[in-house]
Amino acid sequence: MNWSIEFSPLVPILALWAAAGIAVLLFILLIIRRNRGAFLRLASLAALMLALANPTLKQEERESLNNIALVVTDESASQLIGGRPAQTAAIRADLEAKLAKIPGLQVQWVSSSKPGGESNSGTTLFADVNKALANIPPDRLAGVIMITDGQVHDVPKSAAALGFDAPVHALITGAKGEFDRRIEVIKAPRYGIVGQAREIEFAVRESGSRSASASGEGDVVNIKIRREGEGDESRRVRIGQKVVVPYRFPHAGQNFVEIEVDQVPGELTGANNRVVVAAEGVRDHLRVLLVSGEPHAGERTWRNLLKSDAAVDLVHFTILRPPEKQDGTPTHQLSLIAFPVRELFAEKIDQFDLIIFDRYQRRNILPFIYLDNIASYVESKGGALLVAAGEDYASNDSLFRTPLSKVLPASPSGRVITDPYKPRVTEEGERHPVTRGLSGDAPASDPKAEPKWGRWFRTIDARASQGRVLMNGAEQKPLLVLDRKGKGRVALMLSDHAWLWARGYEGGGPHTDLLRRLSHWLMKEPDMEEEHLAASAKGLKLTIERRSMEQEVPPVGVTAPGGEKTEVTLEKSTPGVWRSTIDVKLPGLYKLQSGTLTALTHAGIDDAREMSVPNSPV
Repeated sequence: MNWSIEFSPLVPILALWAAAGIAVLLFILLIIRRNRGAFLRLASLAALMLALANPTLKQEERESLNNIALVVTDESASQLIGGRPAQTAAIRADLEAKLAKIPGLQVQWVSSSKPGGESNSGTTLFADVNKALANIPPDRLAGVIMITDGQVHDVPKSAAALGFDAPVHALITGAKGEFDRRIEVIKAPRYGIVGQAREIEFAVRESGSRSASASGEGDVVNIKIRREGEGDESRRVRIGQKVVVPYRFPHAGQNFVEIEVDQVPGELTGANNRVVVAAEGVRDHLRVLLVSGEPHAGERTWRNLLKSDAAVDLVHFTILRPPEKQDGTPTHQLSLIAFPVRELFAEKIDQFDLIIFDRYQRRNILPFIYLDNIASYVESKGGALLVAAGEDYASNDSLFRTPLSKVLPASPSGRVITDPYKPRVTEEGERHPVTRGLSGDAPASDPKAEPKWGRWFRTIDARASQGRVLMNGAEQKPLLVLDRKGKGRVALMLSDHAWLWARGYEGGGPHTDLLRRLSHWLMKEPDMEEEHLAASAKGLKLTIERRSMEQEVPPVGVTAPGGEKTEVTLEKSTPGVWRSTIDVKLPGLYKLQSGTLTALTHAGIDDAREMSVPNSPV
């Protein structure tokens, strides 16, 4: 308990001091003149001054506050290697015991720079210290203790820039003379043209001193280069020397190249002995040949769709005047271009990614030998064929009555159904990426529910003996049939009324999505594969997606950067799609496998500052 007196003057303090001065002068004058009652008058004036000063007697009860010691634990990626986690735990236990013996000291623990994998900011101990100090009064801070490996990337330039006035101590983990070997990527592409190659430049670096067991290896080391779908390539390279290797792009989408250097005994960590370079493969141009038969209302739908895609080079021919047509018009007066049959279907057929026949019927334009070339182009050379059929497919001049029949998945009965109907996606179509999730679709399991799109008015009756039926037309007859033939792919659309959706008839329909997905599936775009395993990472959260036409899929095996293997059971998201997100511990390359399907992804930072030189500075 403390007693104190506080003054709250009733008049300005200057006036009070002035009055006190006058009173003293009057008292001195009375003393000089020897007037009686001088001391009594002084006492009266003093009492008056004291009353004007308005004194207050205060009684206080005080409780002392503890000082605060801030202990920051570095949990960055470089703290997770070697024996550093055990060292950190031992240091923390020792500190807890010693600091607990200091009276009047409160300890506040702060975790810093835990790997999140979303940025390459490194270790930011001082930034986390400043965040913690926001709730600590400056006069209560006793000091800051850091448990770290010495790799701190936000050290202030001077002590004055710290922002606080208290001692800072660092307890360093690791060991003196630690040796580490790593791969440094000097230059790598971010994208490339499918079928071409670019260059990766890298070098093998060493830091610290080699142990006796590693010192005899010399300056030449063995590296392994892994590419998708290829065996391991081994090379002998010199440490510190720049190495150039080709980066090939076999397919569209993400392409990965993994480079690994052998780990030696006594090395600090093997986590940075492997790097993964990911780059996007893009097609130069997709070459499409569109051959239209007799002009009709839907012809421009295909042309507009393909011309709207900047990645598509379209060659379009419309058969306006077949050879048997003889109307007496002199040839020199015709402004029609002769159909370059031999050039297209014999000499340059391999240059096209997709051939489309739009309401084409055999009218002595293409001899059977060229139609047989198209069938071979599909089966043997991995080409793609799309037949958008009209009444021509049911006639005697149908393409099915040519050598193309061996690749076409449905045989016509000769009947054309003209009843109005709304196209329906089948149960199989709900799982297929071409027709999955089309806007306005109705569940195939509920036949009473109607799709929210316009009607069509023609279906070519055909029996689908092969392939997958993704959509049905009138009388539940096949409307869209897809099939794989040898190395290539074939699609058959058994109606020529898709243009009604394009014109917005009865509200239209998702013709753009349907036809674009269909053409991309035919041209083997990775995103349109029925059986597909994909993985993506955001920070240290790994999202796995499996697409399949099956009803169930097996668990996905996940191999971590250190070789640890786990299995993940995926949850069904939508028909044909299973997806799950898991947390992973370490940044690096994760390999996934489901049956014969494999996928690669990199979690965390591609080139973490933490692992550039993980050696302890002591």
